[in-house]
Amino acid sequence: MPRFRVAAGILHDSNGRVLIAERVGGGPFQGMWEFPGGKIGDGESPEQALERELSEELGIELGAIKRFMHIEHDYADRSVAIDFFLVLSWVNEPRGIEGQQLRWVETQLLAEHNLLPADVPVIEALQQMAS
Repeated sequence: MPRFRVAAGILHDSNGRVLIAERVGGGPFQGMWEFPGGKIGDGESPEQALERELSEELGIELGAIKRFMHIEHDYADRSVAIDFFLVLSWVNEPRGIEGQQLRWVETQLLAEHNLLPADVPVIEALQQMAS
């Protein structure tokens, strides 16, 4: 089973909502939602991959980030190891550069938005933080 290393960012707006992105481009997860990010390339650190991916996907430049949690999850056809980061500051307004929809969602409502199964522990941790 292939194993992928991924970096993902958790952005909060001034109202405390979290940014999620629609998955596009085909594949078994198309139409589901996720925290923006992507695969860590050879020779990249998770932080470097996050900076590159959020620039490519959202058109933002990262400011301060903070490691949040690490998740490992097995799907039927792949295994993923995801490093999640809180994105504390950034430059530019996030936009869906790859044609994906973006949504700012209240933390307590994240579970209602068909996020990827690997994101469930992150949703729970964010909801505990917000309580």
